[in-house]
Amino acid sequence: MDIQYVCPKCHSPLVIHNNLKYLCSKDCNNSKCNTEYEILNDIPRFTEISNYANNFGYQWNKFDDTQIDNRKTRKLELSKDRLFYQGDWDPADLSNLNILEVGSGAGRFSEVILSNTNANLYSIDYSNAVEANSKNNFSGNQDRFFLSQASVYEMPFPNNSFDKVFCFGVLQHTPSFDESIKALISKAKIGGEIVVDFYRIKGWWTKIHAKYFLRPFTKNIPDRRLLSLIENNIDWLIKISDILNKFGLHFLTRFLPIVDIKTTFPKDLSTKERREWAILDTFDMFSPEHDHPQSFSSVESMFKKHNCEITFSGIVNMPDGFKSNVVRAIKKIDVT
Repeated sequence: MDIQYVCPKCHSPLVIHNNLKYLCSKDCNNSKCNTEYEILNDIPRFTEISNYANNFGYQWNKFDDTQIDNRKTRKLELSKDRLFYQGDWDPADLSNLNILEVGSGAGRFSEVILSNTNANLYSIDYSNAVEANSKNNFSGNQDRFFLSQASVYEMPFPNNSFDKVFCFGVLQHTPSFDESIKALISKAKIGGEIVVDFYRIKGWWTKIHAKYFLRPFTKNIPDRRLLSLIENNIDWLIKISDILNKFGLHFLTRFLPIVDIKTTFPKDLSTKERREWAILDTFDMFSPEHDHPQSFSSVESMFKKHNCEITFSGIVNMPDGFKSNVVRAIKKIDVT
């Protein structure tokens, strides 16, 4: 492990005790720290197990291989394309690098890096989705895959450590978008690259949408109950969505309580997979505690404020038709 864990609270080195927990080291620069961090199922836990991201833990342990390219029933390259197109990377670009992944979920992008590069991957998620990621990716990668449960605001790594930092599908679901950007930048080396994607706010009409009308209520529904409601109604919602799209009325689908199938789904999913993705992504719409879309200009301003140079800001088009909102930046000076 090239980059050693440090205490997220005081940044002192950690020492492992009986393979059961990490202890803040004796040379702690804050004598009042003395924090212990549990190791549960071989995964260090640097945050409380239960937190505002519980819905994502439930979601990714339930749909643990839905978005994994190399799942048992078929082979796809959806996650591979998204990672390398959004990063504008070639697998060779990541050779022997130390990479930080923030918000790994079930490990769709972890799997891509571990399968296509020889990089060292340090991956965190705030939820217990780390259990699904470990199940999908830990075997055979123990020497270069370092997975832990941690908050973006209290990451267990020294500042100025990573060659690449990426955070996909996460930032809009954190309490403070700006503070999350700052935290990502802090872990990159000077000259290191940070790549993020995010939900984009295009204008006042962005929030004229079923998701924003209903989520203040649905986020308070227990996860199992919400998932059951979605599963019981997904078939007729898919049918209505398909009919509207067939007759050129796609704009009306924003008022349906279902994910936008036409513009966000891969084109070659089977009927069964399409239904599974619809349930997953509709749950993902309505369950999060936080949902904060941003404009390109606001995200660019955050990076610039924290002393980064923007190298790209715009829409990235994938081979399967999927589009994502991406900003890439290079860290110029230490922001800590």
